[in-house]
Amino acid sequence: MTKFDEWLKEAAAQTEKTVYAYLPAEEGYQKTVLAAMNYSMKAGGKRLRPLFLREVYRMFGGSGREAEPFMAAIEMIHTFSLIHDDLPCMDNDQYRRGLPTAWVAYGYDMAVLAGDGLAIYAFETAAKAFAMTPHTERVARCLELLAQKSGIYGMIGGQTADVELTGKPLDEKQLDFIYRLKTGALLEAPMMIGAILAGASEEQVLTVEKMASRVGYAFQIQDDILDLTSTQEVLGKPVLSDEKNHKTTYVSLYGMEKARQDVEMLSAEAAGLLETLPGDHENLSQLIAMLVTRRK
Repeated sequence: MTKFDEWLKEAAAQTEKTVYAYLPAEEGYQKTVLAAMNYSMKAGGKRLRPLFLREVYRMFGGSGREAEPFMAAIEMIHTFSLIHDDLPCMDNDQYRRGLPTAWVAYGYDMAVLAGDGLAIYAFETAAKAFAMTPHTERVARCLELLAQKSGIYGMIGGQTADVELTGKPLDEKQLDFIYRLKTGALLEAPMMIGAILAGASEEQVLTVEKMASRVGYAFQIQDDILDLTSTQEVLGKPVLSDEKNHKTTYVSLYGMEKARQDVEMLSAEAAGLLETLPGDHENLSQLIAMLVTRRK
């Protein structure tokens, strides 16, 4: 095991512990939806978005606890998007991370409510950061950013275009819109939030956004590649799902060779942007490289 592997294992465990600390207790008449929320939150995953938030925050010198509620919140929003993405009315997937999806385990109705619950509880959780820092204006800005990147001008906007255009031929502009909003926005948000909470300058936050955008795009292209080349046992979710749902992907539009080349190009661009930023970013650099070259 390399030094980075050891760091990643410990960092992922710490990040997951932080996220779990903000999950709701499963009690009261609404405990079924709370159980469905927690089931999905605890179903595994790399915890990359909260980890990115933490690492960018630390890179810019952040040392308080105000990043923690946002770490939990971004994972809640990501999980809510997965719950809804798996629904019969969307991708109709029965497995996620090797486990039955929320709608299979708890029913269609509770899965919808669990997704809704996580989307709203994420902001209740993030708002706890106000009591953890004297820089309340930074928290307010991050709440606005979280809403923008996850809402109709971010992830949900991209998901809308993806749903409406499923089964139809897409051009380059449409596919670019979907990838930048549906996937990229939820990687831009945590990195930008980490920078803002730590007091980064406007120029630095803009650089972080550009870097995260390239990481998100490369991540989605790699996801398209893995959907064709991996297995359900490795990925923990069905493969060939894009083909099953008649979706245009980067691979189907440009071919496998260009897809792989562009993952490398976007990764290199992200690495170059990261090098212009201050602080120690060795682990962050390796984390980005691991994300966009992953095999699962």
